Amino acid sequence: MARARVAIAGIAIESSTFSPHISGPEAFTVLRGADLRRRYPFLAVGTERGDAADWVPILQATALPGGAVDAGTYRRMRDEIVESVRSEGPFDGLFLDIHGAMSVVGLEDAEADLARAIRAAAGPDTLISTSMDLHGNVSAEFSQAVDLITCYRMAPHEDAWNTRERAVHNLLERLRGPHGRDPVARRPWQAWVQVPVLLPGEKTSTRLEPARSLYGRLPQIEALDGIVDAAIWIGYAWADEPRCQAAIVVTGDDAELARTQAAELARAFWDARHDFAFVAPTGTLDECLDIALGRGPGAATPFVISDSGDNPTAGGAGDVSWTLGELLARPELRDPARTVIHASIFDPDAVAEAVRAGVGGRVEVHVGGRVDARPRGPVPLSGDVFSITYNDPVAGTVAVLRSGAVHAIITERRKPFHLVSDFTGLGLDPHAADVVVVKIGYLEPELYEMAADWRLALTPGGVDQDLLRLGHQHIERPMFPFDPDMPDPELRPALHRHNPTSP
Repeated sequence: MARARVAIAGIAIESSTFSPHISGPEAFTVLRGADLRRRYPFLAVGTERGDAADWVPILQATALPGGAVDAGTYRRMRDEIVESVRSEGPFDGLFLDIHGAMSVVGLEDAEADLARAIRAAAGPDTLISTSMDLHGNVSAEFSQAVDLITCYRMAPHEDAWNTRERAVHNLLERLRGPHGRDPVARRPWQAWVQVPVLLPGEKTSTRLEPARSLYGRLPQIEALDGIVDAAIWIGYAWADEPRCQAAIVVTGDDAELARTQAAELARAFWDARHDFAFVAPTGTLDECLDIALGRGPGAATPFVISDSGDNPTAGGAGDVSWTLGELLARPELRDPARTVIHASIFDPDAVAEAVRAGVGGRVEVHVGGRVDARPRGPVPLSGDVFSITYNDPVAGTVAVLRSGAVHAIITERRKPFHLVSDFTGLGLDPHAADVVVVKIGYLEPELYEMAADWRLALTPGGVDQDLLRLGHQHIERPMFPFDPDMPDPELRPALHRHNPTSP
């Protein structure tokens, strides 16, 4: 039997419709051809999966989470994928590597639009396998356009690459199995059901119950005879679209078993809705700072505070200045004997002022609040240039400005701070700092290990953890927690298998 021809494509971004930031072409890292294939170590020549098919890398674009994608930017990437699929086909399979929470200006379901366009170009016989983030959204229209679908089972997403490899494994197994050349028999059934629950990711970490047990059931279901994959999507809380809610998909050749397992998972998720809690103790920023600064001499360091409302890895603009303004206003933080690090705000103008002043120079600048001015615009900062770092591959030029105890990290471009090296590379020692305030939700592994203690501050921004104050208008209702007294939903999975006789 000839080796299968398999294309690789995708567009991956998490987009907050509550952020005024717009993600244009500069937001995306676009890979094509050999560069795209090198993205996947498990597809290297000489590996089992790399040699199992003729891989045709088309285009995969990935961006740091942000605001909605500019429509023209999206269309250019989508159309390039579609034209390449059409011109370089036919394909036996296609690996679709996406996030699942992409919002595009003017569209309500961007991933469904992408999947339908790819399906039309690839034709009805191409088997499409999709890898997603568990914070993506799975509408009926999207699930019906693909054949195999899976998502991460860990939050934080330590299994991201394992999930992509699982999606490829499932695709290859269907193509080279006993019915691999039969376009009907090789297609499994999908049992799909949405659960009317919308929660922020910081309430659904798989480090804690009930998410840990819910996701812990998936490998057991996947191991059942007649089942290919089982997946739970939390959904994306910071977009205001009808598809935004939890979803369950169980895929397999045994249609009734898939439906039964999907129904049981959906019911378990619904029954646990009141049990989801934030991954750390929460409070206002002032409450969190009072605890951090009131621990007394000799307390273990650092105390980490999540500035959660402007988390750039959830879609925040990354330049909300509210928290920095509050830090600068605290009287006890005017004493340079303490060390408080704030990471970060992107503001190229403020960085340019710091570069002009030079290390050790004095600056009077206004920082942040230029993209997302809620609830305050640029904040005044008078301080010394602690350090300047050039050519960061993500942030560009980075300046650390010191005002009293506060060490404010200002970047030329948006950047998340997840690694200890993100700080030490700027001349900062986060382990020795009294307090590290970082724009993030739940802590990524290195920050989690570093923290002597931590709190999740419920701060304002485009990814506000308090969903009720964001003002969703277009999600389906009723939905928990917006309608806490809503009746129990029916939760009946729909069965679907793509019909290879028509696109």
